[in-house]
Amino acid sequence: MKIRQIFYTVLLCGLFAGCSPDKGPVRIGFIGGLTDRNADNGQAGLNGVILAVEEFNRAGGLNGRMVELISRDDAQNKETAAKSTRELVEAKVEAVIGPFTSGMAAVIVPITGQAGIFQVSPTITSMDFYGKDDHLFRINRTTRDNANDYAQVIVARGQKAIAVAFDTRNRNFTESWLREFREAVKTRGARVAAEVPYESSAETDFAGVVRQMKDARPDSLFFISGALDVARLAQQARIQAPDLPIGASEWASTEQLIELGGKVVEGLLIVQNYNRDDDSPRFKDFSEAYFKRFQRNPGYSSVSAYDAATVVLTALKQRQRGETLKAAALRSGPYQGLQQPITFDANGDTPRKVFFTEIHDGRYVPLK
Repeated sequence: MKIRQIFYTVLLCGLFAGCSPDKGPVRIGFIGGLTDRNADNGQAGLNGVILAVEEFNRAGGLNGRMVELISRDDAQNKETAAKSTRELVEAKVEAVIGPFTSGMAAVIVPITGQAGIFQVSPTITSMDFYGKDDHLFRINRTTRDNANDYAQVIVARGQKAIAVAFDTRNRNFTESWLREFREAVKTRGARVAAEVPYESSAETDFAGVVRQMKDARPDSLFFISGALDVARLAQQARIQAPDLPIGASEWASTEQLIELGGKVVEGLLIVQNYNRDDDSPRFKDFSEAYFKRFQRNPGYSSVSAYDAATVVLTALKQRQRGETLKAAALRSGPYQGLQQPITFDANGDTPRKVFFTEIHDGRYVPLK
């Protein structure tokens, strides 16, 4: 369902029954792409935060005060993102969870930073946000980390001339990723044979994009794009260059990719920032609770957003009188994420283990 502005309130206090009458709810914000072409990331992320907040409130909240979640859509649009962020600032939220793309972070982070609001992004990876002493913490690793790992795997498979297409709508991420990948393959004796920029839209000529990639005579095709575009690009790749291996950056690794792509994404190489086959009690409990609540399985943005919410809610719980939420967050770690510990350095950056997969028989299968 497409809605310009989405406002979710998660307030499990039974009409404030049991809450102190002189203390209202604690407000935290959410911002992500909920209505754009790659809205699956934002929507799944919002679900992960909703679940975390509901569980936190059921456990008693913040010393009896409930947490109210105020959600806003950035629509992958600069003007909408700026307007939505200012609304969160005006609502006096204690923290913001999001955004989910580096392109939107370039708009949102300066606004929240100027307001002194603590912010945790579940998924942004651009080097533009790495190593900075600001109010932004990141749950994900960097484009440098991911591009290096991809280069190692791809070159080890004998691919030495890789043609790359990248979506300029999320330029902060895609250009950062491509820059790191270009250097990483070069150091391994390979090269980027073609770099084809395009702007994602309903009118994008994906056949033309793949044609430009193929004209460089590559031995493989790679897409730095969201799930919807990767499905379209893979379709054209199967028509124009059916024998070439295909791969995609982690941005596309959502549940929707397989639904949208079907057979054309079979064999596609893609990394995950969590282990989909984890059978630990903690992750199984989360997955079951998520499915029960939303009638769908969680994806990588759900997992990362739940972890981001865990950081925010724990910091709120541990904050001492007169302490900033950022200081509380630094002091309260390391955090136990759904699958791995979350440890921040002084700049709010954290390492994260990833898992390479290929799509086979309609599922993500870990590389051996």
